[in-house]
Amino acid sequence: MRIDAHQHFWRYEPEEYAWISEPLAALRRDFLPEDLQPLLAAHGIDGCVAVQARQTVAESDWLLELADASRIVRGVVGWVDLRDPGAEAELARLAAHPRFVGVRHIAQDEPDDGFLARPDFVAGVAKLAPHGLRYDLLVYERQLPAAIELVSALPGQPFVLDHLGKPCIADGMREPWAGNLVELARRENVQCKVSGLVTEAAWDAWTLHALRQYLDTALEAFGPGRLMFGSDWPVCLLAGDYPAVYELVEHWSAALSTAERAALFGGNAARFYGLTRED
Repeated sequence: MRIDAHQHFWRYEPEEYAWISEPLAALRRDFLPEDLQPLLAAHGIDGCVAVQARQTVAESDWLLELADASRIVRGVVGWVDLRDPGAEAELARLAAHPRFVGVRHIAQDEPDDGFLARPDFVAGVAKLAPHGLRYDLLVYERQLPAAIELVSALPGQPFVLDHLGKPCIADGMREPWAGNLVELARRENVQCKVSGLVTEAAWDAWTLHALRQYLDTALEAFGPGRLMFGSDWPVCLLAGDYPAVYELVEHWSAALSTAERAALFGGNAARFYGLTRED
């Protein structure tokens, strides 16, 4: 089963998506499963994991409605306020849906770079494992130390790092990102999404040559058994269309074995999120 492990859907409303600022104006329209389906089909991809873009439970429910209506949406990573006293009940309700596979908090927007390591948040993430849910780590590279603290505190909780931890590619910087990525990868409960790189680079000038060092660092740290391809569509459209993003990872991974490439382009994501085939 071939899976795009990271993309988003929304019906655009300015007040609901205030993060889509003027420089991101190309994203100010609806993006729905019917828009993504032909792109997946053109690249032989069977389905996708839809990841939250707003911090509301209403969006989690809406994404599950899309999953019910569309065969391509194999899993939903939604949002729940994990620090709220009612989080346990909300998680139980959402986890009853077979396609609700995980939770994400937009930690990159938290002013405290140590947010993920706060005791109340760690306690909230600890509520996921009993429901079989995964946690997506969305951080900037400066927040990786807090991510390391979180995953270390919960060795039984499966985590996946989105977008390689957002290295400062446009600035050509590797450290301290690379060292922190390697340290994070030493925790066997963590996997990593090969996603979101083109928008961390210069949008109009990125190349595989410029991105290869970051991709190679992730491969060396996690190995082919813990990496998963994600397009980050439609956000990727700021810097490249779907074919360009797919071909970037396809060309970079050409030296991997057939089995390793199959894992990268779906097998790892299917196992991690517990996705099922629906032929």
